[in-house]
Amino acid sequence: MPLEFERPIEELEARLAELKKTAESTGVDLEAEIRALEERLQRLKEETYRGLTPWQRVQLARVQGRPTTLDVLEHVFSGFFELHGDRAFADDPAIVGGLALLEGQRVVVVGHQKGRDTRENLQRNFGMPHPEGYRKAMRMMELADRFGLPFISFIDTPGAYPGVSAEERGQAWVIAQSIQRMGRLRVPALAVILGEGGSGGALAIGVANRVLILENAWYSVISPESCAAILWRDAKEAPKAAQALRLTAQDLLAFGVVDRVIPEPLGGAHKDPAATYQALKEALLETLSELIPLSPEALYQDRYRRFRRLGAWREG
Repeated sequence: MPLEFERPIEELEARLAELKKTAESTGVDLEAEIRALEERLQRLKEETYRGLTPWQRVQLARVQGRPTTLDVLEHVFSGFFELHGDRAFADDPAIVGGLALLEGQRVVVVGHQKGRDTRENLQRNFGMPHPEGYRKAMRMMELADRFGLPFISFIDTPGAYPGVSAEERGQAWVIAQSIQRMGRLRVPALAVILGEGGSGGALAIGVANRVLILENAWYSVISPESCAAILWRDAKEAPKAAQALRLTAQDLLAFGVVDRVIPEPLGGAHKDPAATYQALKEALLETLSELIPLSPEALYQDRYRRFRRLGAWREG
């Protein structure tokens, strides 16, 4: 289903399809009209998608059909072997992780996993992990350190699950532990923001040497709706909040919060997943090649310096 700002594109596509059908069924030569409409459609797409507002990018990051962590593991990596459970309480399906190969390079991977439909979203808790999910992620970090394997995480969550059951099991404490453990990794660490990067639930697996982000993904201390509910007492002010939060890939790159923006096909990653997977694979291989030659201590210090540089201040 198209987003509101995509409706003019959908209408023009419908007109084009109808014109082609008419030409085919009647045998009338409508080639010039079809070509003109195709050019108009292409211009409209470029104008629409090149001038997206922050809120429109948030909507694209949430759209059904956008590549998930498991999609990436299937099309970018090979030999993925999933590991389950946190060895303390349960297995959280909102976080997946295990061993995989990236062009022959053994790596440990972890990522938030949303559902591809309503049923799976309920099973995956809409990509919002419980504490056991982050304990599973820390198991993967330990595994990477023990065997000297690069650690790659994929971020796509509106935030950690805020329910009573999660709080009873120490959600905030576990997120802090995960941030601390990832910061101490002695192997190359990469984080990729695939869609949504909400609050500590995202940062828990985002303390990497290099942070990459897809062009229409977002990363912020809070979701636009929650921010609007706090500041303006109305979640409907989310577009205004998205503008104020400076949460787009382009803003984050300018601030140094992310290190590289991975381009998406026109219209978003869901329009051409194959092209997205190829761009993502190239970015991962290039970034990993920069980090693998570094020693464990150099990697640790590199990560420390990266996060110490974040932020700005002014002396009074």
